[in-house]
Amino acid sequence: MITSGNGKYRVWLKRYTLGSHLVFFLGGGEQPHVGSVVVAEPGKPVQVVLLEGHRDDVVLRPIAERACEKYQTTVVVVGGVHVDNASEDEIRLLVENCRRLLDGV
Repeated sequence: MITSGNGKYRVWLKRYTLGSHLVFFLGGGEQPHVGSVVVAEPGKPVQVVLLEGHRDDVVLRPIAERACEKYQTTVVVVGGVHVDNASEDEIRLLVENCRRLLDGV
């Protein structure tokens, strides 16, 4: 597991191998959850499933795309990050913390 940020802005990413494929779980903030699912397959368009009211694909999609390109395999990324009543600055901080996780993919 890798992490980025502190306190309620801390995010984490766990990686699992499933046969020749990869599954990542991303969570953090005050209430980790499943907000979106992103699937990346080599040579195919990325598929995104958004649960109602969620926009977690913004942070999940780059992870799926980077891992798919790096490992040339199917990658599924599931998760969500939530901070109650987050301001725009807090959302930007959470997104930036998630982007920092890309180095560990």
